[in-house]
Amino acid sequence: QVQLVESGGGLVQAGGSLRLSCVASRSTFSIGLMGWYRQAPGKQRELVAAIRRDDIATYTDSTQGRFTISRDNAKNTVYLQMNSLKPEDTAVYYCNARYTGTLYWGQGTQVTVSS
Repeated sequence: QVQLVESGGGLVQAGGSLRLSCVASRSTFSIGLMGWYRQAPGKQRELVAAIRRDDIATYTDSTQGRFTISRDNAKNTVYLQMNSLKPEDTAVYYCNARYTGTLYWGQGTQVTVSS
């Protein structure tokens, strides 16, 4: 199993930056795929970014060029660097990991972007 703990959320103004962290209970090197999802009030959860063990990353179109996902295997941590934040980025952000065919989720961290 994998436990995931997110941190780094907060309140920022539009155009600002924020970095989210997700610490896993096991080596991120052993996890084939990790990612970030978000869910805004009244909307379904959506994929933001994902990163493979070999550091190949994918992004949703709305965050491409503004967000960067990365991993530090020595710290068992995956990051989401968010730049040029927009009010529509406001959501609860969840870390996830796919390990041995099972999806694991963190508790979420709130990101609020004011206009």
